[in-house]
Amino acid sequence: MDDRIAQFIAGLRAAGVRISLAESADAFRATELLGVLDRDSFRSALRATLIKENHDAPVFERLFPMYFGSGGPPLIPPDQMLTPDQQRLLEAAMRALAGDLSRLLQMLASGQGPSREELEAMARRAGRGPARPEQQPRITRDMLRQLGLEALAEQIEKLMQQLAQMGMTREGQAAILGLLAANRDALAQQASQAAGQSLARQLAERPPDRFDEGELMQRPFNDLTEAEARELRRLVTRLAAKLRSRAALRQKKGDGKTLDAKTTLRANLRTAGVPFDLRFKKRHLKPKFALICDISTSMRPVAEFMLRLMYEMQDQVGKARSFAFNDHLEEVSDEFILHRPDEAIPLVLHRIPPGYYATDLGFSLQNFCDQCLDAVDRRTTVIFLGDGRNNFRDPRLDLFEHIKRRARRVVWFNPELRFQWGVGDSDMPQYAPLCDAVHQVSNLSELADAVDRLFMTR
Repeated sequence: MDDRIAQFIAGLRAAGVRISLAESADAFRATELLGVLDRDSFRSALRATLIKENHDAPVFERLFPMYFGSGGPPLIPPDQMLTPDQQRLLEAAMRALAGDLSRLLQMLASGQGPSREELEAMARRAGRGPARPEQQPRITRDMLRQLGLEALAEQIEKLMQQLAQMGMTREGQAAILGLLAANRDALAQQASQAAGQSLARQLAERPPDRFDEGELMQRPFNDLTEAEARELRRLVTRLAAKLRSRAALRQKKGDGKTLDAKTTLRANLRTAGVPFDLRFKKRHLKPKFALICDISTSMRPVAEFMLRLMYEMQDQVGKARSFAFNDHLEEVSDEFILHRPDEAIPLVLHRIPPGYYATDLGFSLQNFCDQCLDAVDRRTTVIFLGDGRNNFRDPRLDLFEHIKRRARRVVWFNPELRFQWGVGDSDMPQYAPLCDAVHQVSNLSELADAVDRLFMTR
């Protein structure tokens, strides 16, 4: 069922509904809690978590039965609507007209519709071309035409004439017409379900759209679709390569005692190259980082990209230790030592489960000071990644200041827009004055700039 839900989300996105990673995760959690046995509850859970705009609701209602339909009602066997005498006369009339009746009428009269494989094959033939949800009615009509719907009324008239000649009463003919009409409606619903499921598969399998990298870099993390997030993950690797090159160029080697000839010549151009101003090579040690990440529900998208970017930059870092928190803090450095980011990040997110209104930075700072304070010394830059929201708990500014006194610098990355800092349960106005720098990192462009600045300041 998880695969079907993922396909449904992909279909909604293909139809133009914007669904973020967080909303997709909410949908999976809601359906896990409510189950799938109650169809109405299941549908309501998906709608509540995936649809946030009124104009997207009709798209949801149109696509839901495509992905979660029952296949349509079965056709009714003749013995459920006809008496034994009516059944015998119907069978005799069908034999008498065997060469003139279409397969569609034979199906309706016998209560035996096409197999699932036949319906799927007809849907594929009728649905050639680009898949769009609004094509379902047209594909359904084309499928019924393949079965002979256009000639059905004429053939039913022939059948009724044959039954009258064989002595069937008007009541019997009315019963047979009722059987044929009920099975025609059931078959139309089966065809509609098959058409919808065929479209659903095509929408889910549609190749990902090409993205404009510049625009994608500016897209807020919490607004990313799954396809956009996949593209950004690929982009992070290329972006990190550029940042590594820039950091390496800044990394001047030397012991402070060796003459830097090039710099000396440039500095003494005004004196015709006479070296009055001597310049020496300077040696800068690679920075040390302690990264403390909020991975609560609202922070997970940006935390993932921050962890990926720092992992890709590790060859420009002297030493780095990583910590994650929600209602408590744990060190997660080993996950990134033993695994690639694609494996390490899910492990970290699973290790500290999400929860609404569970974030407690104050208690997490206590955990850090009690267990991990050795990660901070006079060379360490401490990086806090979080929205500063503490659910009205004690922010423990005393512990924050204690960490700052031990560290070289303290920097805060916040994905929220600045006008939101201090609104509601945000403690950013209290934390910000204690930091050496505070950066807004609502998208990958801002995050990359903030990370680059870490390597500019030694």
